[in-house]
Amino acid sequence: MASSLVSSLTTRALVLLLVNISFSFNNLAAKHSNHATHHHRFHSHSPTSNPRLHQAYIALQAWKKAIYSDPKNFTTNWVGPSVCNYTGVFCAPALDDPKIRVVAGIDLNNADIAGFLPHEIGLLSDLALIHLNSNRFCGIIPETLANLTLLYELDLSNNRFVGPFPSVVLPLPTLHYLDIRFNDFEGPLPPELFNKKLDAIFVNNNRFTKMIPPNLGSSTASVVVFANNRFGGCIPSTISNFASTLEELVLINTSLTGCLPQELGYLYKLRVLDVSSNDIVGPIPYSLAGLAHLEILNLRHNMLSGIVSEGVCLLPSLKNFTFSYNFFCEEQGICQNLTSRRGLKYDDRQNCFPEKPLQRSAKECNATLEHPVDCFEHPCTGAGGGGATTAFGTAFIPAAAPAIVPVSSPFIPPSYT
Repeated sequence: MASSLVSSLTTRALVLLLVNISFSFNNLAAKHSNHATHHHRFHSHSPTSNPRLHQAYIALQAWKKAIYSDPKNFTTNWVGPSVCNYTGVFCAPALDDPKIRVVAGIDLNNADIAGFLPHEIGLLSDLALIHLNSNRFCGIIPETLANLTLLYELDLSNNRFVGPFPSVVLPLPTLHYLDIRFNDFEGPLPPELFNKKLDAIFVNNNRFTKMIPPNLGSSTASVVVFANNRFGGCIPSTISNFASTLEELVLINTSLTGCLPQELGYLYKLRVLDVSSNDIVGPIPYSLAGLAHLEILNLRHNMLSGIVSEGVCLLPSLKNFTFSYNFFCEEQGICQNLTSRRGLKYDDRQNCFPEKPLQRSAKECNATLEHPVDCFEHPCTGAGGGGATTAFGTAFIPAAAPAIVPVSSPFIPPSYT
């Protein structure tokens, strides 16, 4: 599902910003496969007749010097002023003057290039998209990226970038797609990230810490993937503000604690909810029974307890329900026999169901079930907030939620081929 989103967003970016370009983005991968011999039919003007292409020439030459290894020879033909003939460089008419041709896109996906981004990248001020997925670029994102005020898509995924979240992207006025997954960025996520009108937010597989900002729900994204970071804390109750847009929420292995907030039930468009491999406690929120579009619900490897309610097991679109490696002790109705639901894959191993095989020992279950978690007792206020005491220590618990009436994995390094 995330891959289909990437494709649609790319098409939108080209339609909106690479006006009158003579090829579609769907052909980029095929052209890359022949990059050693491919030449664009557009020819750049001389530096004196087109100063913007001359600026691009300066930037791309500086970038070439910042490349240590290019095993697929992507940049071999980055020679001379005809930058529109460079492999991975795409030109189009300027938005402010269609008579002038400019460098509007750079796509070096899957090039396996090692190097860094030079400061001169800021000279490429006409860029609408940068795709650098699956390379070995390293270092810190240069501040001169702030000059790329027409940038619509930025994909830095699956590289070796370091440093704090690249806040230089936050002021970019037209940025709608941001993918920085599979790098080594660290520190907190800035709250300003969720005030941007982004279609998708991919920050998984980095080293981000602190808590998820409380204004998370201010975003307009349809897909949010935070997996494999070190956030900690709770899912903020403001997640409910995502109701009109969010379709996929992936929080695998992010050190989350506390209970799942009832506000998740407001996310009536949600199709994927994956909070596996965390330290989440308490019951499954009853509000999830209203998520009519939910297809994948993954709760495995947490410390959830209580009842697996029939309302969740009867969700009409549910295709995969994984709740193994928790401390559930009872299944209601059809939940006791999910094999009767045709097309539904489920996993209920390593819980505390007394009549089922492959469950936890009585000793292990009793240690947790003797200390039930009250998710309404304490608010989830972060490191200084209160928490319910469980057999495993103190867990931060979200605030009590009002009754809700709802309106009705994918972590392989990214590759565009």
